[in-house]
Amino acid sequence: MEPSVTGRCLCGGVRFELSEPATRAGYCHCTRCQRRSGTASSAQARIDGRTLRIVRGEHLIKTWRHPDGGFEKRFCGECGAHLFSRDPDDHTAVTVRMSAFDGDPGVRPTWRAFVLYAASWEAIPDDGLERFDEGVPA
Repeated sequence: MEPSVTGRCLCGGVRFELSEPATRAGYCHCTRCQRRSGTASSAQARIDGRTLRIVRGEHLIKTWRHPDGGFEKRFCGECGAHLFSRDPDDHTAVTVRMSAFDGDPGVRPTWRAFVLYAASWEAIPDDGLERFDEGVPA
């Protein structure tokens, strides 16, 4: 079966594919995403983790979890590119960094989460996307 979407890290050491396209996408403005990405928000697509297959470089994937909880952050240990986040208790709840996709993932951001924590140095654009003070409801 042909993959729906493919992607990779910066160095190409980790490659992945999805058997089904992402279902939703949005921007996270939490301070963790700001510090992790070096930007005011993180563009991410939500997927069912059962559709994700690592086709190369699984041994390169490193996982970090904040001591206070939250989703695990998964990145390439070689180039440092952030690839995924996942719920440590439910590996079907996964987000993929939009920049990790090889081409058009077929989904567009429709929401902005954690806007209460938005960076003071970059205004959130008036783009009509749904906004959530905290996380996106399940």
